[in-house]
Parts: sequence; C-alpha cells; structure tokens
Amino acid sequence: MKRLRAHLPIVLWLAALLACVAVIARTTFVADLSAFMPRAPSERQQMLMDQFKDGIIARLIVVGIEGGDAAERARLSKALSAALRQQAEFIGVQNGSAADLVLDRAYVFDNRYLLSPAVDAQRYTEDGLRRAIGSTVEDLSGSAGMLLKQLLPRDPTGETRELLGQFEGSSQPPSTEGVWSTRDGARALLLLQTRAEGSDIDAQARTLETVRSAFAAIPDRPADTRLLMTGTSVFSVSSRALIESEVHRLAAASLVLVVALLLLVYRSARLLGLSLLPMLTGTLAGITAVSLGFGQVHGITLGFGTTMIGEAVDYAIYLFVQRPATPQQARLFWRTLWLGLLTSVAGFLALLGSGFPGLAQLGLYSTVGLVAAVLVTRYVLPRLMPQHLPAPDLPRTGELLLRLMRQAPRLRWLLLVLMLGMLVVVGLHVDRIWNRSISALNPVTQADQQLHEELRRDLGASDLRYLAVLTAADPEQALQQAERAGSVLQALSRAGTLAGYSSPSQVLPSLASQQARQAALPEPAPLRRRLDAALAGLPLRAERLQGFLADVESSRTRALLTRRDLDGTASALLYDSLLIPRERDVLVLMPLRPPIVDQTEQDIDIERVDAALKADGTRNITVIDLLAETNALFDSYLHEALLFSGLGCLAILALLLLTLRSVTRALRVALPLACAVVCVTGTLLLGGTSLTILHLVGLLLVVAIGSNYALFFDNTNTGSSAQEQRQTSISLVTANLTIVGSFGMLALSSVPVLAILGITVGLGTVLALLFSAILARPQTGLPQAASVESPA
Repeated sequence: MKRLRAHLPIVLWLAALLACVAVIARTTFVADLSAFMPRAPSERQQMLMDQFKDGIIARLIVVGIEGGDAAERARLSKALSAALRQQAEFIGVQNGSAADLVLDRAYVFDNRYLLSPAVDAQRYTEDGLRRAIGSTVEDLSGSAGMLLKQLLPRDPTGETRELLGQFEGSSQPPSTEGVWSTRDGARALLLLQTRAEGSDIDAQARTLETVRSAFAAIPDRPADTRLLMTGTSVFSVSSRALIESEVHRLAAASLVLVVALLLLVYRSARLLGLSLLPMLTGTLAGITAVSLGFGQVHGITLGFGTTMIGEAVDYAIYLFVQRPATPQQARLFWRTLWLGLLTSVAGFLALLGSGFPGLAQLGLYSTVGLVAAVLVTRYVLPRLMPQHLPAPDLPRTGELLLRLMRQAPRLRWLLLVLMLGMLVVVGLHVDRIWNRSISALNPVTQADQQLHEELRRDLGASDLRYLAVLTAADPEQALQQAERAGSVLQALSRAGTLAGYSSPSQVLPSLASQQARQAALPEPAPLRRRLDAALAGLPLRAERLQGFLADVESSRTRALLTRRDLDGTASALLYDSLLIPRERDVLVLMPLRPPIVDQTEQDIDIERVDAALKADGTRNITVIDLLAETNALFDSYLHEALLFSGLGCLAILALLLLTLRSVTRALRVALPLACAVVCVTGTLLLGGTSLTILHLVGLLLVVAIGSNYALFFDNTNTGSSAQEQRQTSISLVTANLTIVGSFGMLALSSVPVLAILGITVGLGTVLALLFSAILARPQTGLPQAASVESPA
C-alpha cells in the first residue's frame, strides 16, 4: 500500500499527459481575428464579425500575373481564368476579357426593361415617352453621344443609360491586350470569389493551392512569370502558416538554449531531463484547457506557449539547485514556491473574466499551465530525482554573484534617478502610450500589405470601409429591402453625401419589381400609338424604332430573371458577393462609395445615412464604418484588458499583504515589480513603440515571474551557510537566464505579436531581478531558501 501511494502521483501524472495528448490531437488551431471579437457582440460588432466570416471581404482574392510581355501575361490570364472556372471552389472568376464584357453587355441590354428602376407606367405614357426620348436626343451631343447613337433605335428611352447611372462613381481597371491589368501594364489582374467562408482557413488554403496548381499547369509558361495573390483569405492562410512555423522554430531554438544552459549548471543529463517535465506538462495542460474551454486554440495563445519553456522550468531549477535538505528547509522552500505561484495565478486569473476570448484564452492557458508545472515539481520530481546526487555548485560563479548581490542595494540612488526619468517619459507620452489600432496585431508583412494596396487600387476596388448591411428571411425579401434602401441611397448620392453604392438588386431586381415593370410595359398597339404621338416635333422617325417596339414586347412577355440568368457574367460575381445565403437568413451587403473632393476621398457621415434609411422605414439595416468599428472594438478590448490587468495586480498585492502580514514586506516585494513595469514602458516609448494588448500581457507576465525573485530576496536568511547562499544566487540567476533565453528567441520572431512578448518579458524579467536585488534589505549573504512565515 505504501509503495502504491508513493507511485500514485506518477501514475496520475502519466494518465493526465495521455489525456492531454488525446485532446490536443483533435484540437483546432486558428489564426484569424475571431479571438479578438467579443463573446456577446452588439449589433454593429456582430455585423463586423459577419464580414470576417461571410462577407465579401473574406471571399475575394485579387490575383496578379507578372513577368514576360503584355501578350504573354494576357495569355496566362485567359488560360488561368478558363481553368479556374471549371473548379467548384470558385463562385466567380473575372479578368475583364472581351468574352466577359460581351456577356455582361448582352445581359444588361437584353434585360434592360426588367432591370431599369426608371421603368414604370408613367414612363410609357405619351408624355413619359416624349420626356424620355427627348432627354436621350439631347444627350447625343454629350460625351456618351456615340454610344447612345448606336443604342437609339432599340433604346430611345435610355434605359441602358439609367442602368449605368446606378454605378456612377465606380471604376474599372485598365485593360491591356484584352484583359485587366495594373495601371502601368506590368501585371495582368484577375478577381476571384471563393465558395468557402473566409473563416474556414483550411478550405481557403486548399483554394489557394488550386490557383497555384492551375497556374503551374499552364503549358509553355515562361520561367520568369509568377503568380501573386492577395486578400483577406490569403492573409489568413499565410498568417496561420507563419505563426505555426515561427512557434515551432522558436520553441526548438528556445529548448536548445535552455538545455545548453541547464547542462552547464547541472552537469547531469538526468537532472536536465527532469527539469523539462514541468515545462512539458504545463504546456500540454494549458493547450488542453483552452481547447476544452473554447473549442479551439488561437495561434497567439500557442505562441505564448513557448514562454512556458522559460518560466515553467524555473520551478525545477529552484528545486534542483537549492536542494532543501532538512524538513524545515523543505517546508519553507515549498511555502515560498506556492506563494510565488499564487501571485502569478492571481494576475492571470483576472483575465478569465474578459468578454474577449483572446484575453480569456491567455488567462486560462497561463493559470492552468503554471499550476500544472508546480504540481509536477512538487509531487513528481521529488520521486524521480536522485536521492544522493549533490546539488549543482559553481563556486567561482556563485561567489561572484554573491558579491554582486551584496553590493546591489548601494545602487538605490541610481534606481531612483532612473525611475524619475522614466516617469517623466511616460508622462510626456501619456496621450499616446497605447496603440489603439487593431493593425498593430497584424501578422502580415509590410511587403504583403503594400502588394494588397497596389493590386486593390489598380483593380479599381474601394476598400469597402463603409457598408449598409441588412438581413432578411429569404432572397426575395432581401432584394425588396435592398431596393427600398437603394432609393434612399440614390437620393443621398444625388445630394453629394455619397459617391454611389452597390447593391445586388442593381443586377437582379426582386421578382416583385420585375413583375411591376412588366405590368408597366404597354401592349404593342397602345405603345405604337403613344410612340407616334410622342415623336411629334422630335428629330426621330418611328420607322427607326421597330427594334424598340419588339424589345418591349419581348420583355413584357418573357420569364422573369433569376440567379441562373447571371451565370457567366461579372454581374454574378457582384450578386453573389453582396447577397449571401446563410443557415437561418440572408445577408445583404451594400458597399457605400465615399465622395471625392479634389481627388481625395472624404469620410461618409454614416449617422446621416443611417438616419435617412431609418426615416424611410427601412428595417433590419445597419450602416457601419468598418475601420471605425474595428478600432472602437479594439479600443474596448484594450480598456477591458487594462481593467482586468489592474484587478490582477490588486489581487497580487492583496495576496502578499494577507500572506506576509506586513505592509513593509508586501511593498518590498511589489515595488521592484512596479519599477520594472515602468522602466519597460518608458524604454518602449523612447524607442517609438506604442503599447498594444500584447505588451500589456507581457507586463503582466513580468509581474508574475518577477514576484518569485522578489520573494526570495525578501526572505533572506543571513544565518545560512556560504554554500547555501551560493546555491540560491545561482538558482535565481539561472532561472532568469532561462526566461531571457526563451523570450529572447521570441523577440527575434518576424511575427509582431510574438516579438512584442519576447522584448517585453525578456527586458522586464532582467529588470525585475536587478531591482529586487537593489531594493532588498542590506545583507551579508543570501539565504538557502525563502523563509515566508505561514499564517497561523
């Protein structure tokens, strides 16, 4: 029975590891912005989240082809376009070829009497015809006169002109060799719409691979030609791949660095292996807890896991290097370690209450990971470590560290000067300490962002910043609501509030509108009589308008237009981008084009637009500024992070007061941590870096790790032997070096969010150790272990 009890912790630990591995094997890892969206979003926030999942932004891919000459790029564009149209992954493929233009022109012209919002019963009375035809005749002398002259025999009322007027303010990309190109003609352009949701990164990755494979399979393709792709889905896929590769690479580098350092200190492969067990357990437990709690693990949380290599291994270092020998020493040692854990957990536990999954994931990961690491250190390692292996000892290093620690309190005046300077720096930057833009967390490289802007601009696409968004029960209701909203938006465009807008109803009106327009078209005999009367006094003879009469009759009796009629046209891409069937409803997006003054886009007064729509009685519609809404969401995210971090720090201070039972001792532990936070903040600001949420999490981690250093210094026992003093000093510095090493690796990452953590924690923990030594009570030596007195 005693033997079973002795081995029970090891059995439970191994069972827990197997369970963690089983959960992690089925865990989904994501790298999109879902973790930065609130759990209970407002209406506008929900609309914003819909765009990242279902919206046009998430489904469009802009493709560029460069290399070769213009004719070769055009050939490759046509070949790639033809190949991709055969793939089920794409709803629409457009490259501006003549064949595409012919289909679109035919669709618009042949169906103009069902598409034109100007068609009503009044327009085809005698007076209505006279006004419409007279207006067309007057426009013959304008810039569009040549086109109108060609269309006049079949479209004297100018329905085509009315339809084109709906798209006023939009632009088309240039054309080179019969396909879309950049303005300088150096790249051919294509626009793709994926069938997969933007949030389905695996499906988007397969779609991108389909594009690459189709391009590579084009016969006789010159070697100097290459494919470029950009868009939200491209960024999501590349970001996930980058984060995963960086995490694997940096974790391996951190592990190698920590292993080398521990081998130097331990000089024992067995102790080295045992030291890594708390880190491994903490990492697996943290990922498992997040997976079970949230259903998925964000890449940033996974990247944060590499930090466990440095922090979790500290507990084993304290145990193996200090090696408490007597029961009293062991009791004092474990009390200090538990107190250090509690201070760390108190800081991160506060994040669990966050309404943003990103913060809550980090809080849960850190809390569970640290607890698991300490439990393994306390109950597993003592049963696995050699009983008679002497504690690691580096006499010369230990003596040097001991002398430095003794001299450190003499630098308090220097610390005071440094703190005053840093407080001044923070005060001077108080209005710009925080970066309130979500782009600060963007893992996309600057080169990729620049390419995206170039291709988007050359394609003539707006940045889709402003959207009117509505939902309806089915496509017919959605189109009817879009038409009603469109009449308001058209009036705002004429007033100059907007430059224009796009709507799915512009290319496919509701069945109700089509029926009303058919009903407004007269039968042949009445139409002929009215036309003859309307032409009186106009320089146009009825004999030239036989095509007009035939087209009106054809439209009056034909079947109504459906989505199938759009197949093969660019209008299909527009329609499918803006009307999105979902599981329970239909989402309609109506992008708004901002007015341009002196060739500069102006901001849209969305409150005015929203008020106009509401005044017209349009239901279930919301007008949002994606940029402003995203920044506002991020701002609330930051405020919540500050609040919960502040609560965490208060919890740490309360815990120290409760445990140490002395305000002086509690302040002695807390003050070095506060100094480290201020100095890191000031240093970053001096370097021109505004703080982000990840800086805040890094500072919280500095407090969590640094509290262990401060506790050991506060519990100095001058009666300890020189050997014990050296061991403690070695353990503190070794633990700090593992932290700096692992976080130093993160600082080298090309992913900004990981580099932020690395720089902040690496610098902060060094300062926390240094300041803890400076602010410690003057002493003649260092203790073997902390001597925190437990409460009665």
